[in-house]
Amino acid sequence: MPEVQLPARIGKYELEEFLGGGMSHVYRARDTVIGRTVAVKILTESGCQDAEVKARFLAEARMAGNLSHDNILGIYDFGVDDQHRPFMVMEYLKGEDLGHAIKEGHTGDLRDKLRIALQIARSLEYTHSQKIIHRDLKPDNVHVGANGVVKLMDFGIAKTEGLQMTRAGYVLGTPYYMAPEQVTGQGVTEQVDVYAFGVLLYELLTGDKPIAGETVERIFYSILNESLDVEPLRKAGVPKSVSDIVTQCTLKAPAARPQGFGPVCASLESILAEIDAPTMRLPGVVEAQPVQVRPVWLLPVVLLFVLGLGLGLYFALKPKQLAPFIDAKSGRMMLVPAGTFLAGEKKQPSAPIPAFYIDRTEVTNAAYKLFCDATSRPLPDGFPAGKPNYPVVNVSILDAAEFAKWAGERLPTALQWEKAARGTDGRLFPWGNNKDATLANLGPGGEIHPAADFPKSASPFGALNMVGNVWELVYELTTPSDAARNYFQSRLNPPPMADESWYQSRGQSFKDELQDAVAWDSSSIPSRWKNANIGFRCVKEAQ
Repeated sequence: MPEVQLPARIGKYELEEFLGGGMSHVYRARDTVIGRTVAVKILTESGCQDAEVKARFLAEARMAGNLSHDNILGIYDFGVDDQHRPFMVMEYLKGEDLGHAIKEGHTGDLRDKLRIALQIARSLEYTHSQKIIHRDLKPDNVHVGANGVVKLMDFGIAKTEGLQMTRAGYVLGTPYYMAPEQVTGQGVTEQVDVYAFGVLLYELLTGDKPIAGETVERIFYSILNESLDVEPLRKAGVPKSVSDIVTQCTLKAPAARPQGFGPVCASLESILAEIDAPTMRLPGVVEAQPVQVRPVWLLPVVLLFVLGLGLGLYFALKPKQLAPFIDAKSGRMMLVPAGTFLAGEKKQPSAPIPAFYIDRTEVTNAAYKLFCDATSRPLPDGFPAGKPNYPVVNVSILDAAEFAKWAGERLPTALQWEKAARGTDGRLFPWGNNKDATLANLGPGGEIHPAADFPKSASPFGALNMVGNVWELVYELTTPSDAARNYFQSRLNPPPMADESWYQSRGQSFKDELQDAVAWDSSSIPSRWKNANIGFRCVKEAQ
């Protein structure tokens, strides 16, 4: 029951309807100054008596109030009412929470579900960039609007750097979605949100939770000891690429999961782009329609109208001119225009890809040193201080992702890398279809060169050395073959774990002979792997 008798007023907010709540009560209200409908969340009397509950309420207002993202519930105001109870004023949402949407079958087809998942992942990627860990991601804390816009809600137990409100031995979170390290009370990092996202995605795709325990003890046992069963995903018709995201996110070891939501967003975007790819349509026979004769004098009038309408639409819809290159922290970046390209060995039309910029060269030692100096990170092993223009090597994909984050960029997806390397016409190599290994820095028996060497290796968009010089890391989760696992078994210490995350590397290096499949093929490497012939380049969305 509401503690406030309606109608009531708090400052400029007229409370109109009790919406529900527990330790906090939520009301639909009207901002009497600007006439906007809002939601007002008031801490109850009992909540005010509990110092920790009150502290969390205040922390939620402070943290969520400083977040600004299309997929996060907006906080407009905060204050204390005449009974000294704190309240916050929030965006008023129409629709339903994701938990109800799943139960009622309102989440749509696979495409719709993945769009919901992508919006959640983007909201958490932003949240983590603000040094905030949500810690209670679950369907009930996600709102789905009637327009399909998703909003992440309830930062009541979120954790930010320097803020500790958890009593010793006290576990926070909703059991079904808790990561193993939350259950055991170990250090909580952003990876707990990645785990919870994997559980939520499983539930979104199948309609059921992956754990069916009826007691907290049984749930915790499953989280700590049992692998997630992917068979219900297969029975639900979920593609393996999507099932792999669920599996990777819910791995027991935090370091084995995708490192943050960058790779999760990239994988979801790539899958959605493939789903949304236009299908070829055979021309049909159009039945002739009887011709209607119009007055001759009407023709010039119609032509002028159509011409005016066309010109108006042209100027209104004329696409923004993008610069052919930009300069960024990673170096000069070349424009790859929006559109499809002929992808893969069979040169099939790809899904449409939005315009983006890609580094002209691999990231250099000079650029990486700036990053290390700015973030107090150690330089890579064997870092050659006297070779600033050479590609940086001996970095893992986790290191590369941190650099890209610092630079305000990303690592490329598989489709972005391939398009930037081979253009739109399905060419075999960046420079064309002639298999001429002298145009790039290839082996065997070669050595690394400066990043801007071999200008004849340029792709149609001006990117150098996308084949040769060093292998390049691609932010695309992959499942390794048995041969790949065996290869790294003796080369990685400790050896690759069964649940370790693997990513792609592309483009060959100065040690390798030129292969026919170099433009579309890839190798699988563990996320911890570093080598003297592996580097990377970054991409950035075109604005």
